Amino acid sequence: MTIKKDRILVTGGTGYIGSHTVVELQQAGYPVVIIDNLSNSSADVVDGIERITGVRPDFVKGDCTDINTVKALFADYPDIKGIINFAASKAVGESVQKPILYYRNNLNTLLNLLDLMGPNGVKGIVFSSSCTVYGEPDENPVTEAAPIKKATSPYGNTKQISEEIITDVINAGAPFKSVILRYFNPVGAHPSAEIGELPNGVPQNLIPYLTQTAIGIRSELSVFGDDYNTPDGSCIRDYINVVDLAKAHVIAVERMLTDKSDAKIETFNLGTGNGVSVLELINTFEEATGVKVPHRIVGRRAGDIEKVWANPAYANDVLGWKASSSLADTMRSAWAWQLKLRERGIM
Repeated sequence: MTIKKDRILVTGGTGYIGSHTVVELQQAGYPVVIIDNLSNSSADVVDGIERITGVRPDFVKGDCTDINTVKALFADYPDIKGIINFAASKAVGESVQKPILYYRNNLNTLLNLLDLMGPNGVKGIVFSSSCTVYGEPDENPVTEAAPIKKATSPYGNTKQISEEIITDVINAGAPFKSVILRYFNPVGAHPSAEIGELPNGVPQNLIPYLTQTAIGIRSELSVFGDDYNTPDGSCIRDYINVVDLAKAHVIAVERMLTDKSDAKIETFNLGTGNGVSVLELINTFEEATGVKVPHRIVGRRAGDIEKVWANPAYANDVLGWKASSSLADTMRSAWAWQLKLRERGIM
């Protein structure tokens, strides 16, 4: 007999990481409802999720910064037991230019969800956080015990504040749990090429800009700085395959809802444990796909951290999760997604 699993609300579920997580949740047997305001995604993503899984998730177009919208959602879906919150603006550079947008969107969404979880019997929330909370770390690789540094961007600050809000709410006796997942740099696309990263307008993130440059949509890719204290002078990051990342969310949900841990709040770093520079990443893409990426070095970008990569041992040991995809395979998946977009006449 198949045990019916609890319904999961995925906010921002048509976005990049959200859509891949919905796929993994559905493949693990969870019924899902997505809410998304489509500010940086498209409703067509739901079709891609259905093509991969054979199941169409429920979709609500709505903005979680409006508490009445969230109240109506819970009224329509009283069986929601877990939340994964992806409904946040996420570009470092843009956040420096538009701080109010970032604070309003990222914080109000979280406050509304936390406010309504208890009265609606929700057991837990998985929060999409970021390695930006570590700022410029004292040492790499970074463990969960590393000090939280002053944020270098409004985006990073919203993640720090959000973690503090969750901690304060749960310590005040809230009747639910939280798992905070600090991502490093998600890249790539689903191996089916049915879903991937497709921001609206000019991409703020590296890989979609890189693939759009490789296919000729953008004239060249800007590498922000070659004078950092790294082997080739470009910034170093920990690039994690988005499907590997999505799988960690399913494990976190399962852990929360089945009380596998007594802890009310847990925090995990999700990364590969390997630091790769921007120039190395471009080179890996070119070698993996055989396609050249026109690029040039420009000045440093405000808010960027010099180098950061994860020590994922805690997530590996406690969650039983590990990033397993190679960077070359991940780059090939990103390129296959870009080619699929061209085939469909989208981009």
